Amino acid sequence: MEVYQIKVFLEVARHLSFTEASDSLNLTQPAVSAKIKSLEAELGTSLFYRLGRKIQLTEVGEFLYAEGNQLIAAENQLIKKIEEIKKGKSGNLRIGSTSGIAEGLLPAIVFKYSRLYIGVQVRCLVFETAELLYRAITAGQVDLAISDFSFSNFNEIAALPITQINYSLIVSASHPLASENWLSLQKLKDYPWVMLPEGSPSRIVFENRLIELGIYIGDLEIETVDNLSLVRTYITEGNFLALGSNFEFALELEAKRLISIVLQEFAVPGNIYVLQSKRISEFTEENINRFSIRSRNTNPIQKFMSLLQTEIIGKSEPAITMRSPTIRNSTSSRPELITLTIGTQNSTVPSVTAGLVIQQLKLLEHFLPKDGRYSSTKYEIRWCDFPSGAPIVEGLLSGQLDIGILGDYPLLLSATPSHLKGKAQETRLVSFIANNPSGSNALIVPYQSEYSHIRDFKDKKIAVPFGSSAHGMVMRSLHMASILSEVRLTSLAPNQDFSYSNADGYAHFAPFHNIACHKGKYRYLANDTINDLPTFYGIVASSKLADDYPEIVVAYLSALKAAQDWLSHNSKSLDLISNWTHIDQVIVSQFLGNSNMHEKDNKFFNELSIRTDWLEEYITQFSCIPGNEGLNEINLNQWVQPEFLLTLKI
Repeated sequence: MEVYQIKVFLEVARHLSFTEASDSLNLTQPAVSAKIKSLEAELGTSLFYRLGRKIQLTEVGEFLYAEGNQLIAAENQLIKKIEEIKKGKSGNLRIGSTSGIAEGLLPAIVFKYSRLYIGVQVRCLVFETAELLYRAITAGQVDLAISDFSFSNFNEIAALPITQINYSLIVSASHPLASENWLSLQKLKDYPWVMLPEGSPSRIVFENRLIELGIYIGDLEIETVDNLSLVRTYITEGNFLALGSNFEFALELEAKRLISIVLQEFAVPGNIYVLQSKRISEFTEENINRFSIRSRNTNPIQKFMSLLQTEIIGKSEPAITMRSPTIRNSTSSRPELITLTIGTQNSTVPSVTAGLVIQQLKLLEHFLPKDGRYSSTKYEIRWCDFPSGAPIVEGLLSGQLDIGILGDYPLLLSATPSHLKGKAQETRLVSFIANNPSGSNALIVPYQSEYSHIRDFKDKKIAVPFGSSAHGMVMRSLHMASILSEVRLTSLAPNQDFSYSNADGYAHFAPFHNIACHKGKYRYLANDTINDLPTFYGIVASSKLADDYPEIVVAYLSALKAAQDWLSHNSKSLDLISNWTHIDQVIVSQFLGNSNMHEKDNKFFNELSIRTDWLEEYITQFSCIPGNEGLNEINLNQWVQPEFLLTLKI
């Protein structure tokens, strides 16, 4: 039975005349008669009978006449919908999400989408576990999903990061910890926790991080409940602790019934992803760019991506974030133990993001590789803090250190062939950390000293940490003044009180000369008397680590970039670094913040790119200074390895 046959029948039934129906339909009378006979044949019954010279409807004909118009109306509606879909005015969109995202991020986006595209029917499907969401995506139950999981260890799903998610400790306003601004998991082992069941996103995030930190979840007192409403009740009524994201408990946090406290181990944000099955995924760079341009012929998924591009993706800053939680598979492989020994200079504020911040925030533990060849690897991280670069150089060359944080002059010494003779290790420069184009080393004198120029130190004594960047600066300055051989340089421990050395002047690197002058007992020489090249700090790795375990070097640089992003975006960062280093926040701010306390420009800029032109200038100036000729033998093409930075996903 064809819809057109019904149309012809309805027209004949309305006129009760084949002639008038044929005129109305613009058909011949035989054609109309043929359509009616064909329809009657298919139905197996007559629709009309003759009454004299007129025709009348049979009982079946009357029924079909009464109901047939609904069929025509349905056809018209169907055609209209098809045309709307073709023109991009209608359709269906099924969005899956985890419960936390469904409560926080998703409602505002869906509301705006529904206002923009009124004809599109949107369904939001919430899945309590990551496994259920994964099945829904791969089975085609949803068109796309938004989740704090990327399912990176599953090949069937394409993931696009769209914005960041922050996890923190959630407590009631009456909890004894509510007044804290910053806590560590290590101090929370004796408190009761409430969590959603195993497999829920927040539970997986928490358990993954505990594994990275070497904390056994059985050491915590955890009560498991079925939904977020119960989590709220346990927090408010029982003073339980919970891990929550910035998309959960939003109303309670805004009303200050619940309090969010930064956890040291969760200080860096993670990502939220939009997910699709790879069979239908359009998450290519070309398509994402196209989504940002409104098109009347796009489908509902593309419309949604266009909205995300406008409202979220286009407003996000590129950054290194915590990796997506992993749904771990058990392995029976024999574990390999890799020990990483890292030499830091925690008191040297400009380089603090490469050492102390990574150490305090436990970032390296998170970024270390755990897949592929590292799926059974266990790591032991040893942080070794030094007052200056010289012992770090020795540790790298002797094989006692795998990674070292070094300033310009000692950094070059770690690559000098003459230093390598008889040593076990070569080194590789894999990244810069921070730099000050104006230089940050200084020669200072007691405030009442009569000396004001570098030439005044002829036949005098200058104390300096040997092998440090300040040592390099003072040698260059004395050489430029043609008095290097006429000045006595004596050793000064970086953290030693200057007055104990009984010297006429003190050459030092930041922040030690800043601290001394800030206290009012010392002053700077005129800037134009000092030969201070740009100051920079870098990451030097042993060649063995770089060659045998390049993924670990990349992990370290990822942790460094995350630490620098944290420094830039966390309002408490300067205060915390001051507490960790026991250095006045005024001094810390000079290097990492925006303040300049005196004429010397102390601001350091976080920049990972390696400046080979600066390295070359250092080598040029040092190679003509007695005792430093070996620097001219450095093969920069072999020693500098910027390719590790290229793998960072920023």
